[in-house]
Amino acid sequence: MARLEGGGTETAWFNYSLSALRDEDGSVAAVLNITPETTTRVILERQLTEEQAALATSEERLRLAVDNADVGLWDVDLVNDRLIWPARTKAMFGISADVPVSMDDFYNGLHPDDREVTTAAFLAAADPAQRAVYDIEYRTIGKEDGVERWVAAKGRGAFDASGRCLRVAGTALEITARKTAEIRRGALVELTQATRDLEEPADIAYAAAEVLGRTIGSTRVGYAAIDHDAETLHTDRDWTAPGVQTLAGTLSLRNYGSFIDSLKRGEFTVVEDVRTDARTAGPAAEALEGKSTRAFVNAPVLEQGRLVAVFFVNHGEKRNWTEGDLALIKEFAERTRIAVERARGEHALRESEARLRELNETLAAQVEARSAERDRLWHLSQDMLARADYSGMMSAVSPAWTQVLGWSERELLSRGYATFMHPDDEPPTIEAIGRMAETRQPTRFENRIATSDGGWKHIEWTVAPEQDGFNFIAVGRDLSHVKAREAELEQAQEALRQSQKMEAVGQLTGGLAHDFNNLLAGISGSLDLMQTRIEQGRFDELDRYMTGAQGAAKRAAALTHRLLAFSRRQTLEPKPTDVDRLVANLEDLVRRTVGPETAVEIHFTDGLWSTLVDPNQLENVLLNLCINARDAMPDGGTISIETGNRTIDRAAGSLREIPAGDYVSLAVSDNGVGMTPEVVKRAFEPFYTTKPIGLGTGLGLSMIHGFVNQSGGHVRIHSAVGQGTTVTVFLPRHAIAEAAPANVEVENADPAAKGSATVLVIDDEALVRMLVVEVLEDLGYRTLEAGDGPDGLKVLRSEAKIDLLITDVGLPNGMNGRQVADAAREIRPDLKVMFVTGYAETAVLSNGHLDPGMQIVTKPFEMNAFAKRVQEFIKS
Repeated sequence: MARLEGGGTETAWFNYSLSALRDEDGSVAAVLNITPETTTRVILERQLTEEQAALATSEERLRLAVDNADVGLWDVDLVNDRLIWPARTKAMFGISADVPVSMDDFYNGLHPDDREVTTAAFLAAADPAQRAVYDIEYRTIGKEDGVERWVAAKGRGAFDASGRCLRVAGTALEITARKTAEIRRGALVELTQATRDLEEPADIAYAAAEVLGRTIGSTRVGYAAIDHDAETLHTDRDWTAPGVQTLAGTLSLRNYGSFIDSLKRGEFTVVEDVRTDARTAGPAAEALEGKSTRAFVNAPVLEQGRLVAVFFVNHGEKRNWTEGDLALIKEFAERTRIAVERARGEHALRESEARLRELNETLAAQVEARSAERDRLWHLSQDMLARADYSGMMSAVSPAWTQVLGWSERELLSRGYATFMHPDDEPPTIEAIGRMAETRQPTRFENRIATSDGGWKHIEWTVAPEQDGFNFIAVGRDLSHVKAREAELEQAQEALRQSQKMEAVGQLTGGLAHDFNNLLAGISGSLDLMQTRIEQGRFDELDRYMTGAQGAAKRAAALTHRLLAFSRRQTLEPKPTDVDRLVANLEDLVRRTVGPETAVEIHFTDGLWSTLVDPNQLENVLLNLCINARDAMPDGGTISIETGNRTIDRAAGSLREIPAGDYVSLAVSDNGVGMTPEVVKRAFEPFYTTKPIGLGTGLGLSMIHGFVNQSGGHVRIHSAVGQGTTVTVFLPRHAIAEAAPANVEVENADPAAKGSATVLVIDDEALVRMLVVEVLEDLGYRTLEAGDGPDGLKVLRSEAKIDLLITDVGLPNGMNGRQVADAAREIRPDLKVMFVTGYAETAVLSNGHLDPGMQIVTKPFEMNAFAKRVQEFIKS
């Protein structure tokens, strides 16, 4: 082909075709040139190329626009039997982007209910005679995901000159959200219209089931009431698709898998395939499929938080329930519940009205009499009568409400009854009403109700449910007078307890005066005779009277020690203690004390826990118990000492009146005469004893009881006359074991040893101060003196060197010994402090314990022992 350009402006195109012409011998005789002009064809081909390029550009622009508009394209090439879907269109049919498609995918992907009309619309668009616009909305079922979608498609057919349809192409837009909303609105409107004039709950439930079933294309929908006691579902009437079996009637819950449990908890239950869902797989799936149910949704219907019905939706095939399906089912369940409740209430009202009409017609006189009787009871009863519902409102109240509380009837009926309750009583009251609603049984409870003047009344309530399931009757009785009498009784009992305390104090002081008078008589008599013998010059007899006076003084000190233990005022030095080791160390002393006529058995416990206790005082407890046990066996017998680990739970602790926890027990038993219950009750009273006069002080068990309680423990007595007695001490378990005893030797422990420290002595009793100072000076210590707290504090604030502060606890002039010590510690943080007192005041000691660097010496004391104690303390 060649192009020839002439002198003008036009160009012509020609197609050259050369052929050789040969003679008889085969030689080329001539050349045949055929040259047709092809200008028109070349121009057309160029135009076609340009148009195709423009079309490609236009298609790319269209593709970009469509992608940004969420629009899918489709092109059915009828000539080549080919379907062209981009990725967005494939997604509308639940097909991956890289999967090839054909018209079979289109037809098979249509919802069965939409397939016929959609196919007809497509054929009309491809029909040369109709050439209809393809404009339709249809549902698809995802090929890969099974999801139902709504699609709006538009398109036209392309025809050639002969009228043959070459292709049908257009756009597709997913409209699932819009369509779901439209369907939901339409269904709810239809539900309202369908149930508006219905009166029976069963008719309302069926109408709702029918509308929902047709709307979402299910095979069975129903409203089933729950009977929790019988574990059954009861459906009056359900809607079913043609050919599907009804489930109306009563069915057992347990036939349908463990999903029933979630329903009872008020949870929405969704099952897409009963064969594969763990809650229904197995026999339950077979039972469900036997009832034409392959997939289902159960929406719980709750009243007051309790499951009362199930709105169930069944499908004969497995189904991927959409969010739109579930939202619509939930809405239908709630609206149906409201409509059914309304119908039941109206039905109950109609029945009540009918009964009243019947009574009016047949028993007018009787009704009038009963009404009058009820009205009299209503108006004359001093109890508060009311009719209320579970939503929290009262519909009727008797005049007693106003008489008791002061509120008017209008005020009572216009507010929720919970607003009249004391805030602390509201939760248990609501719980009691809920329990009554659940059990359908009368319930009693108490609460406080506000009065109009701002006070509170204690009211005892009896509530009982009515048959309608919505209301209940309440009867309230004012307990104000009862509470007042209880308060008066409590005051009388408190007065009695106080009187008993005063009687015990009288016994204590009487016994104390008796014993101290005896001791003082011995001390005073000895001193008088000493003075007489000195005047007579009989010095060789002084030692006897001196020894007698000192012995009486020691017995007085022991008596005060027991009194302090009884009153829990003694100073304790608790340490982690191994009770087994303590008992073993005392075994020889116990055996010597009880004598050869009494056998002693000891039972230790392997792995005995440690306890935090003053070991010296615990030794006294053990010796006292063993002596008491010996005295209870005048003809001899056996004493058993037993240790143990005891864990007391709440139930056992309640019986024994001991807090629950871990304890170390120390029990001393005998097989002696035993005690009566009356004696056991009084055993811990001070100065109470069953021993002959002169053989017991009556303070032994009192001291034990006080010490054990001060140590955080408990002591219990078990005794039977003629069988013996067991006294058990319970001491709290301590996490830290007893430390090994240290072998510490105190240098210069001899009281006669000389010292060089400076000691400040503060005591308001001049005689005691003088004695202490003389003992300290005999030891070689330098002493400073003060008669009260302020004077002592002046010395402490001076520049004087002070190594030890010895102070009485009870000091005059506004500062006690502990306050002086605390002030001294602020000035001299390392100062050692020794308290000297006959009474461990709680103001001085914290729970019976001293701070580090502090000691206490109780009056009276032996001077040699005091001197040794001071030396050890200074050198420690």
